[in-house]
Amino acid sequence: MANSSFQSPIAKKLEGKVAIITGGASGIGAATARLFVQHGAKVVIADIQNDLGNSLVKQIGTEQTIIYVHCNVSIESDVKNVVDATIAKFGKLDIMCSNAGVLGKPISSILDVDHDIIKDVFDVNVVGAFFCAKHAARVMIPNKKGVILFTASASTVVFGAGVPHTYASSKTAVLGLSTNVGVELGKYGIRVNCVSPYYISTPLVVNGFGVEEQKADKWFEEGGNLKGALLDEQDVANAMLYLTSDDSKYVSGHNLILDGGFSTTNVAITEAYKKLFPSND
Repeated sequence: MANSSFQSPIAKKLEGKVAIITGGASGIGAATARLFVQHGAKVVIADIQNDLGNSLVKQIGTEQTIIYVHCNVSIESDVKNVVDATIAKFGKLDIMCSNAGVLGKPISSILDVDHDIIKDVFDVNVVGAFFCAKHAARVMIPNKKGVILFTASASTVVFGAGVPHTYASSKTAVLGLSTNVGVELGKYGIRVNCVSPYYISTPLVVNGFGVEEQKADKWFEEGGNLKGALLDEQDVANAMLYLTSDDSKYVSGHNLILDGGFSTTNVAITEAYKKLFPSND
């Protein structure tokens, strides 16, 4: 008997669901869009990268399963439009993945911060998250169900590590928003969570730090706590699938940290020992 006879089809964990993924044209968002469609969801990619977004739609599926809508999340009318377009196309909204984000200028000192730097980062990362939550809730509350998921960062639980002040504070604000909104929306059956990944060599990070992808991978692997593994977009997409599917039907108010234990340790004392007491070998 052929081996294939023993194989069962992959369970589609989002069958019949409709999802919006902001920042869905590249990086984590694109990986998530692919995975959601594989699991039976109808997906709306919302992004400002029109060429990438439209190209991805053609790669992933048909207009019956996935569409692209231009959306700058820092503009409320854009977010309202993408939610309305989703309802018009697919009839409902089950999942809002507020994933769009910017790193901002790679400043290292609070002395370098000015209003424009703060505004640029907070408009997308924080204000955009507010608008996504607002307009998702607008259509989810009447249905008494839904999932709102924010892409935050491991910088919500560990600080420094080369992360700009504006980015770290914006993602911590997103975590606070997620937790507070989850308290409000629980009575409507709406779950609200965050996924917080460690460094990944996405276009956002590579361009933000001005480092080539291979060098960035080496940097993140060397700096990570869990050896023999390197976090990638697919890992985060898998976590997002879990948090938006019925596998996590009683998970709300949670910050799922994907950092291989990076935030649980501090290597400073070990590094100091190596410098102060070098081996004689």
